Amino acid sequence: MQFAGRSVALDTSAGIWLAESAQSAKPDTVAALVPASFEAVARVFHPAVRYVGDDDVEVPWASVAAANGTTPHPLMQWGSVTGSMEYFENDDQSPLWHGAPARGHLPAPVAERLVQVLTGWTTTPDVCWFAVAEGGAVITDHPTLSLPRCEYWLINGPIGLASANMAAEPFEQSANLWWPADRAWCVATDVDLVSSYVAGSAACIAEVLARPDLEASPVEFTQRITWDADQVNPPPADAP
Repeated sequence: MQFAGRSVALDTSAGIWLAESAQSAKPDTVAALVPASFEAVARVFHPAVRYVGDDDVEVPWASVAAANGTTPHPLMQWGSVTGSMEYFENDDQSPLWHGAPARGHLPAPVAERLVQVLTGWTTTPDVCWFAVAEGGAVITDHPTLSLPRCEYWLINGPIGLASANMAAEPFEQSANLWWPADRAWCVATDVDLVSSYVAGSAACIAEVLARPDLEASPVEFTQRITWDADQVNPPPADAP
């Protein structure tokens, strides 16, 4: 079995450090996704999309919040920003945006920008690990890396694979976890979330936050990642 042309690893020991960290973390917190042993962590918001002809124009969450009279902040949640859980999947707010932020998938353009930053913060950019969440119609007996929230298949390769499509066309799926062999940083895109988390040194994360083409905020490892974590904006009217 392959993802992005790379064979699935038969040895998952490269990810044991992540499994051990996640198992000791409080569930539904940032630390359950990326190890709290790192100095700092940033939340990267997946953009909504406006269709303009054949082009997909990224729409930041801050713009969506402004249009809805809600407040952008590091813990904002899509349902609270837009006012409805329906806006995760089944509706839009045309003409502002037509496609909701990708859930469980880091859009390739965003991944490419992260690669541009993170390449400079590892000594092993040509030797990285990528984890793809188990699921779909794939049936295989390849071993998986077991984390509390999911099982993952592993592949390895250069850092550029972070923007590769791990799914068969016409579907799109990024790696859900990726990190370099020197463990200088780690990126997590949980299957249920519409944002990703990047952990690393304070200087590395500062550079991520400084990128004008990334909508990112500093967060704490203890902060919750659930749909109701937004304590600034009112909960969506159709909240569970």
